[in-house]
Amino acid sequence: MSGKFFKTILNTIPRPWLIRLSYVVRPLLVIFYKGKTYIDPIDGKSYRKLLPYGYGKTRNNVLSPSTLSLERHRLMWLYLKNETKFFSKDLKVLHIAPEQCFYKRFKNQKNLDYTTLDLESPIADIKADICDMPLEDNTFDVIFCNHVLEHIPNDLQAMRELYRVMKPGGWGIFQVPMKMDLAETYEDFSITSPEERTKHFGQYDHVRWYGLDYFDRLKSVGFKLLDAEFIKKITPEEQKKFALMKDELLPIVYKSAL
Repeated sequence: MSGKFFKTILNTIPRPWLIRLSYVVRPLLVIFYKGKTYIDPIDGKSYRKLLPYGYGKTRNNVLSPSTLSLERHRLMWLYLKNETKFFSKDLKVLHIAPEQCFYKRFKNQKNLDYTTLDLESPIADIKADICDMPLEDNTFDVIFCNHVLEHIPNDLQAMRELYRVMKPGGWGIFQVPMKMDLAETYEDFSITSPEERTKHFGQYDHVRWYGLDYFDRLKSVGFKLLDAEFIKKITPEEQKKFALMKDELLPIVYKSAL
């Protein structure tokens, strides 16, 4: 299956439909790609190769056939397993735009009080706008909001809402696509067509490329930065085995305790 084939699917089929379709094709992909070159740490399955993925430029060997995880998902999983008590401590968790590779696993964890929120996702518990969430202040111990903010015109308002509903002493992982050579985030709201947004921002439904000032935006609403370079704790051999992206940042934030 070629990268061009997958790119066509990603750019023509609406995301909610893709989610439903994936439940049908995954078992077949697991059998077809079985091997020993790569390991998906989320479920422990191994493959001779992974699927290609990408809305603009296609990346090879990045999408796990079983969990549908990408590099960033596997990096986050390793952080949760190696650096936190996420899988054992009682926690109230909010997951914005829940990823399939995590959804059922987190929902079935008995130690988690797990809530999902999204405006369109068919697997979200609450259908709501991240900029105006129908949730109480200081509610969640942990919040995941990954590859969401680049879709939101008023990202600062979304960050304020995330800060509002996080408990003092709580923490979160807020991944976004970033360009490390950009000091300042690139956004231009006069660009509205899918074609132009793909050209300027890398994907048809993105409204910006985040630069290194992303962390300043998070800090401006009250968040503290705990870490962003967890990838440095993973050896080059492990990065290759788990099909991770070299030097990918994992922004981990927290809200100071009262």
